[in-house]
Amino acid sequence: MPLSDTQCKTAKPKEKPYKMTDEKGLYLLVAVSGGKWWRFNYRFEQKHKTLSMGTYPETSLKQAREKRDEARKLVAAGIDPGVNRKASKAAKEGEIANSFEIVAREWHTKQSTSWVDSHSEKIIRRLERDIFPWLGHLPISAITAPEILETLRRIEDRGAIETAHRAHQNCSQVFRYAIATGRATYNPAPDLKGALPPVKQSHLAAITDPKIIGDLLRAIDSYQGSFVTKSALRLAPLVFVRPGELRAAEWIEFDIEKAEWNIPATRMKMREPHLVPLSSQAISILKELYPLTGNGRYVFPSARTTQRPMSDNAILAALRRMGFSKDEMSGHGFRAMARTVLDEVLQIRPDFIEHQLAHAVRDPNGRAYNRTAHKAERHKMMQQWADYLDSLKNN
Repeated sequence: MPLSDTQCKTAKPKEKPYKMTDEKGLYLLVAVSGGKWWRFNYRFEQKHKTLSMGTYPETSLKQAREKRDEARKLVAAGIDPGVNRKASKAAKEGEIANSFEIVAREWHTKQSTSWVDSHSEKIIRRLERDIFPWLGHLPISAITAPEILETLRRIEDRGAIETAHRAHQNCSQVFRYAIATGRATYNPAPDLKGALPPVKQSHLAAITDPKIIGDLLRAIDSYQGSFVTKSALRLAPLVFVRPGELRAAEWIEFDIEKAEWNIPATRMKMREPHLVPLSSQAISILKELYPLTGNGRYVFPSARTTQRPMSDNAILAALRRMGFSKDEMSGHGFRAMARTVLDEVLQIRPDFIEHQLAHAVRDPNGRAYNRTAHKAERHKMMQQWADYLDSLKNN
């Protein structure tokens, strides 16, 4: 007779495991420990086989019978249900192994060896925050253009249009990597061209008016915050490197006697070492700061721990505290300030300026100049620039 739910529920363990037969090959195995397992006996290709159907009461009698009936249909169709289950499990595990997140993280790991740390961190944070929660678990080969667009729309809806475009670009890069490694055959990301609203072009705020530059320099000298932050603010216009290159500066990179700062390739955006000639004013700032932070690794350490450099927002926050709005000045603004004034006011040769901005400058044969190109001229330019800034500040 078929089993009843009451019989399954009240079955007690015995000295040895025993079976409680239902029908059509299904039975409940009661273990000595009291555990109860559903089993299904069937024959396939003249062989006796058994398939697990779950445990009781997690799998009810009704559910066990449904699983049994599904297995019987497979047998009738010439398919071994045991082999079919293993194949389905392997396929599912394969999908997980080739999920968008797994492939994206693999792509990021390989690409990040040629990126500066700040750029690498920015990309993985973008993926973790805006893409993985919705696409991360999906097999990369099954993701469609509408699914990508739906994810990008969430970024667009919060007004981050540029971030949405960058996320779109990252998705396309991941798909191209998946195709190259044999885990996808098609990149749906390009199908979304024109689906996102265009990014409104805007330049990072910078002060280029000599009179206001003087106001800014006087405000920096009067800054009442951390001495480390004040020192970074004072040095920023004199060296006009990228904010990330400045905040992570290490004492070992400076040669005070030669008046040079040698930034290694690993910290540069273009992955090329960069030479920054130091004016006498820059050296004075460093000498004044050395007694405070010279025993550590970083020139501008974090306020919380000397094991990390100052935060990304330290200089930006200081500019706001001094009263310069986001539309007036940014951390990158010192670069635009130098580029504009060196060219238009001091009439410095453009290639000298571009070299000092660590932009790609090539010789007549198309080869990139090395980091020491025009070294003497750049030393002279940096001192001339520092003296000019002093004249603006003291006017």
